[in-house]
Amino acid sequence: MNGKKALYFSDLLGARVFEEGGSSIGRVQDLVADVGMMNPRIVAAIVGKGKRQRTIDFHSCRLSRMGRKEVLFVPEAADIAIPMENHLSLRRNLLDRQIVDVDGRKLVRVNDLVIDVASRGAFLVAVDVGTEGLLRRLDVAGFFAAVLSLFGKGLPSKLILWNEVEAVDFSRSQIKLSRAYSRLATFHPSELADILEDLDRNSQIALFSSLDEERQADVMEELEPEAQVGLLEGLSEEKAADVLEKMPADEVADILDELKREKAERLLAEMETTSSAEVRNLMLYPDTAVGSLMSTDYIFFNQSMTVGDALLELRKLKPEAETIYYVYVLDGRGRYVATVSLRDIVVSDLGTRLGEIMNSGVAPLKDREDIYSIADLLLKYKLHAVPVVNDEARMVGTIVIEDVLGHVMKKR
Repeated sequence: MNGKKALYFSDLLGARVFEEGGSSIGRVQDLVADVGMMNPRIVAAIVGKGKRQRTIDFHSCRLSRMGRKEVLFVPEAADIAIPMENHLSLRRNLLDRQIVDVDGRKLVRVNDLVIDVASRGAFLVAVDVGTEGLLRRLDVAGFFAAVLSLFGKGLPSKLILWNEVEAVDFSRSQIKLSRAYSRLATFHPSELADILEDLDRNSQIALFSSLDEERQADVMEELEPEAQVGLLEGLSEEKAADVLEKMPADEVADILDELKREKAERLLAEMETTSSAEVRNLMLYPDTAVGSLMSTDYIFFNQSMTVGDALLELRKLKPEAETIYYVYVLDGRGRYVATVSLRDIVVSDLGTRLGEIMNSGVAPLKDREDIYSIADLLLKYKLHAVPVVNDEARMVGTIVIEDVLGHVMKKR
């Protein structure tokens, strides 16, 4: 490899290739990179002439400029064999594919690639996701740049360094990246959901499957119903059931309502008995009933428990944020007695009993009540969550204000 310069992939695509003796052997059809390192190294050029195709050792090539195009000169016996694993065909696997811009936290399309050529080798260093990259490939960038310059404007350009790229769409290849998807762990589940919704079905499944089950459950909750159904249809029933088991039962009930009955039944049968029973119970409520919106995840204590013991128990349980607005006091038969706010627990002395700080003035909702009674109660008591009881006054769940807002937004 000669000289040091930066090239665009589009400069090399279609470039003529000559043996050092001077005879033409074809044109560059693709480049292959070893992606097992921080910056992928270009290891081979795919050269085609007619129906014949050769794989050439790129490091042994000599680059030269002729007019507006690059030309490759290759020595004799430069043909090599390359392994499938960790090797990426730039044209087939990257160009026009979707990637995640980690810095911008959004899905973008690869329009061109930047290759740094030096004596030690050629390396993929950045991707071009701007309009300029697309026009460059069409060989009309110069024309548009000239036109725009008349109006004092330039072509939009956007380069992303390779180490800022994640979630490349490799779903239809045999590539295994050692660091693929790793930085997506820093994304909020709602950001990941937005990215997933913009991907095609195969890419959705590939990206979703790369996450651990806890993360999958969080992301599944944030997806639109259509995307939820699409993902569940693409996963094995065993895998789908594992994810659903880690989600709140009310969220699962909503998702299964969107599936065909036979599919929903198979997933419920695949889930653990306890989880599946909770979901089945919630699915029995009509859409107009309070029970259809309630969550069965809540924390309850006995009124004789001290604040200190309650805090220790909460630290052990590590509850989700939406389940910790309040804890509830129940009697020995599971009937609702009162509500205790987290604030009152935090500011009270450790020896104070919950019965001394509980609020018995918060009336619970009945699970069969009309769903529109919820808003009045939330506004009246300025609550973030409301307890829900059945006809025997046993507590069966809570209505969280976020779920009410979500329901209202869906009905708009």
